Amino acid sequence: MYKNILVPVAFDADHDPSAALAAAKVLADQGGKVTLIHVLDAVPAYVAAQVPKEVRIEARDKIKHDLKEKATIFPDAEIVVIDGHAGTAIVEYADDHDIDLIVVASHRPGLQDYFLGSTAARVVRHANCAVHVTR
Repeated sequence: MYKNILVPVAFDADHDPSAALAAAKVLADQGGKVTLIHVLDAVPAYVAAQVPKEVRIEARDKIKHDLKEKATIFPDAEIVVIDGHAGTAIVEYADDHDIDLIVVASHRPGLQDYFLGSTAARVVRHANCAVHVTR
């Protein structure tokens, strides 16, 4: 069992985090900590200059709200929203916060994943802790 679990959540049609959340619940020690994280893609400066700051703040607040709704199965889940490239940011967050398990959902791989690699594949290859992948 694990004491500090990280569950990355993507908000797109290809990823359903319910299996990852259920796995985290089963794998967590009694009193273990669960963190739900979402990584916002970094916005290039030339784009950010054209988007009102309030829009970015509202988007971040909406994501936090949606993460809190998904985290209701965990009594004291931590909610984190960070900026960056998902595959890299998840691994860096895990390293910096003593995560001992990452539970990540993955979609069915296609040809594009052969060339680019999915976020789950990058996390599996580079994480310094255990990784549990759900589909």
